[in-house]
Amino acid sequence: MPDNFDMNKIHKVIIVGSGPAGLTSAIYSARGNLDPVLLEGEPSSTGDQPGGQLMLTTEVENFPGFPQGIMGPELMSNLREQAVRFGTEILTSKAVRVDLSQSPFRIWTSTTSEPLRALSVIISTGAQALMLNIDGEERLLGHGVSACATCDGFFFRDQKVFVVGGGDSALEEAGFLSKFASSVTVVHRRKELRASKIMQDRAMQNQKINFRYNTVVKELLGENKLEKVRIQDVVTGVVEDLEAQGLFVAIGHSPNTSLFQGQIELDDKGYIVTHDGTKTSVPGVFAAGDVQDSKYRQAITAAGSGCMAALDVEHYLESLA
Repeated sequence: MPDNFDMNKIHKVIIVGSGPAGLTSAIYSARGNLDPVLLEGEPSSTGDQPGGQLMLTTEVENFPGFPQGIMGPELMSNLREQAVRFGTEILTSKAVRVDLSQSPFRIWTSTTSEPLRALSVIISTGAQALMLNIDGEERLLGHGVSACATCDGFFFRDQKVFVVGGGDSALEEAGFLSKFASSVTVVHRRKELRASKIMQDRAMQNQKINFRYNTVVKELLGENKLEKVRIQDVVTGVVEDLEAQGLFVAIGHSPNTSLFQGQIELDDKGYIVTHDGTKTSVPGVFAAGDVQDSKYRQAITAAGSGCMAALDVEHYLESLA
């Protein structure tokens, strides 16, 4: 905690989360003279850390303004530096408890005994891709293993890739990857896909896409990059090692909203429900980025909604005057 930080002050806005949504909302709210305080989280080996999931990625080629691409950690460092430049107070601390029942809202952190208080809150805690939790996965994340085809598919031109999953998202990823890869193998643990009929028909008509049913991925092989996937037929028990340059996990995402359950409206998947921009069910509380977006999940859409949240906060605070 900075030496000059005032624990007793009622802040205009507190931002929880430091991915593209959180840092963009900090940039805009700081430029709007709202003196934002941003809780960036604490270092960890997962996406739930300062900078979010982009801290675990390698090259980002689809964020506007970087024609040669930019490394994920560098992009987040630039956004953080920009937020600080305009006066954002960043605390390397994690929100551990909130009270959104009345304003000023209260937020307890991992480094404070007394709560921080604010007239408004922007929630930008993001979401995490559900992973397989198998040997080799964490080591090869960003080196052949990914959870986002639209982010990384371009890097697998003319290569053999695998997609794990059986729902619409998995087949959508497979279809996108087929534009680049030489072959796409969809691995599904059941004998039938869960995807909608139209998605199944589209995938099965794609000559680059093939399927392995009743199959699970047991291990990922390779030292510095993915080289093979070890799969097992759950019916016969037969194990095979297949050549692969890429593996995409498409078994779903989990929004980081456990902190807000019972205090704010969530949908049946746990995402924060927003309306009229970034407003939530609690006046004065706003949400931006993947924590409220189960569809697009891109750095640029998260940044865009972070801008929207800051502007919505500014209008909300003006209405209190």
